[in-house]
Amino acid sequence: MKTQIKIIFLFLMLCIVTCIAPQKASAQGASVSFQVFYDELTPYGTWVDTPDYGYVWVPDVAPGFTPYATDGYWVFTDQGWTWVSNYSWGWAPFHYGRWYTDPVYGPMWVPDNQWGPGWVTWRRSGNYYGWAPIGPGISLDVAYSNIYNVPNNQWTFVRDRDFGRSNINNYYVNSSNNVTIISNSIVINNTRIDRTRNVRYNAGPDRSEVEKRVGRTFTPIVIKESSKPGQNLKNNQLQLYRPQVQKDISTGRKPAPSRVESLQNVKPLGQRTVTTPQQKTNQPVKQQPSQQQKQVQPPKQQQQPQQQKQAQPPKQQQQPQQQKQAQPPKQQQQPQQQKQALPPKQQQQPQQQKQAQPPKQQQQPQQQKQAQPPKQQQQPQ
Repeated sequence: MKTQIKIIFLFLMLCIVTCIAPQKASAQGASVSFQVFYDELTPYGTWVDTPDYGYVWVPDVAPGFTPYATDGYWVFTDQGWTWVSNYSWGWAPFHYGRWYTDPVYGPMWVPDNQWGPGWVTWRRSGNYYGWAPIGPGISLDVAYSNIYNVPNNQWTFVRDRDFGRSNINNYYVNSSNNVTIISNSIVINNTRIDRTRNVRYNAGPDRSEVEKRVGRTFTPIVIKESSKPGQNLKNNQLQLYRPQVQKDISTGRKPAPSRVESLQNVKPLGQRTVTTPQQKTNQPVKQQPSQQQKQVQPPKQQQQPQQQKQAQPPKQQQQPQQQKQAQPPKQQQQPQQQKQALPPKQQQQPQQQKQAQPPKQQQQPQQQKQAQPPKQQQQPQ
């Protein structure tokens, strides 16, 4: 009897494990190839084939774009400090691969298969936190050490009390101070290991230290797997697409972009068509004032012509008819039209002027009327 119970128990445990395992694998994302990068990022930039890194993506962004600084912010998640981008394509280039900056074409992204909350190197200097993108081909042992030198202008620093803000881009320290800050900084080497994905990454500044400097607590946001490309931060959950990417595929068609350009055909950074962020996390809040201005301006512009029409005497509307009849009546009617359009104070002025003017000036319109030959009166007909 005991043997039968054990067999039944083992059978039930086997069934439970069999049911849970696929769900766990599904939650961690399906396995895909680099083709997902090539297909999903093509509408937002250009793929070029380089001799050093193979296929590289050049995004259509505005001049001044800086990876891990433009249109995004850091949030503390169960994976450490994670970069949340306002770009709809931000799920890929800020969590896979590496960035480097070309002096002509600007930032360019090299794909890779390892997912991380943000592939940057971190530093702390007095009252500042700073980070910079890790370049392609740099091992993590080097990137998280003191011997890795990133160009000074590629670092982004904020005061420690401003770290963790959703509008952190408003608090970046001027890059002219980077040399001084970096010379007095130390490397933050808070490495973690994701054993499920077999990935090691830097989780960024220690949460307890940040909480002391900022003066508030940071509750870890849970990252939830998304089944389609994109990301969305809502209700303290970060819905994020982070599939397991296969770097090498031995069978089938080799992944490749559908359209590849030579680097010489790519427009420089300042001449490319710019794609704007489309995420719903923070950007719409910033765009609301501009929408209000659009709603306020049209009524103002519509009222101006009406006010002008009311303020203007009927002179302009009657001109075509007056020209057809004769020019002298036009001169006689103008004082009457001006009297109607002007306020009472201004209406009295013509009367005073008429009294003050000698008879010679009052009779001028009649003399002009008599002096004009009939030929000019009939000419418009």
